[in-house]
Amino acid sequence: MASIKDVARHAGVSVGTVSNVLNRPDLVGAATRSRVRAVIAELGFVRNESARQLRAGSSRTVGLVVLDIANPFFTDVARGVEDVVNAAGLALILCNTDDRPDKEAAHLAVLAEQRVQGVLITPTAHPSPDLAALRARGIPVVLLDRRAPGPDQCAVAVDDVLGGRLAAEHLLERGHRRIAFVGGHSDLPQVQERSAGVTGAVRECPDAELTVLSPEELTVAGGRDAAGRVIGIPAARRPTAAVCANDLLALGVLQEMVRQRVRVPEEFAIVGYDDIDFAAAAAVPLSSVRKPRQELGRRAAELLLAESGEGHRHEQLVFAPELVVRESSMVRRDTADGVAADREGMR
Repeated sequence: MASIKDVARHAGVSVGTVSNVLNRPDLVGAATRSRVRAVIAELGFVRNESARQLRAGSSRTVGLVVLDIANPFFTDVARGVEDVVNAAGLALILCNTDDRPDKEAAHLAVLAEQRVQGVLITPTAHPSPDLAALRARGIPVVLLDRRAPGPDQCAVAVDDVLGGRLAAEHLLERGHRRIAFVGGHSDLPQVQERSAGVTGAVRECPDAELTVLSPEELTVAGGRDAAGRVIGIPAARRPTAAVCANDLLALGVLQEMVRQRVRVPEEFAIVGYDDIDFAAAAAVPLSSVRKPRQELGRRAAELLLAESGEGHRHEQLVFAPELVVRESSMVRRDTADGVAADREGMR
């Protein structure tokens, strides 16, 4: 393989000039820069990133650690991160933890070995102590879709208590008085905050009742299981609507309701959370609490890159969610009851 010395010899310049073309091109005249780049292309020269990394003490990479890359929410967040990171001339290393502390710790160890310039992370329910170790080594860490535990760390999050409240109040306004929260007793702070918002809104309505369902996973399969349990509740106590902790759960609930021939929204209303693209594209378009997914990624990446600058001050950004109402929750409960009564009278 061609070396940097080969490039310098063929271009008739010093090794330092070739290095500047690669790393600080603004220091090199346009004609020389063009000549060196032409030789690089002709010889097929590829820089030795490992050697550069040893000299510089860090790589041109940033780590992004997410809970579940199968969830399109995190795919959209990653896109926002990548836009900012790539514009800064850096590459992104994407890691998936499946909400497992052991996988999180393993990924953080690899990122430390790779000498990344920083780490963006949505921590597991029980974050690894390796996060603190990274920061102690001078590697910036920004929490993504999670509030910071203190003022000495950057974080980007969404007001999920407000989001849960928006969803529940919408269903209450539509006449529903027996509401389920699907997502239950997850240890994830985001889910706990959404649950708190739903619970607070339902408690403020004197004749409303809340049923909490806790699927094993926050997935489509978990939503199907939760819907099956709702259908198994006696009609007099059965919820007529559900707020789901994410859109994957909501899609699963919708699938099972359709399979069991329960009409949505006439007999059962559904509100999801995150507003992924699949929510609007569902057979019955899902109402959902929208989070600014790509903006979360962009702002987190900007905070991370800024952290290496002088006079940096830690910021904790909290975005407000927005309820997007679609067909899955549009029918009023009193209207739906009338439709059901009419159908019963026709039988």
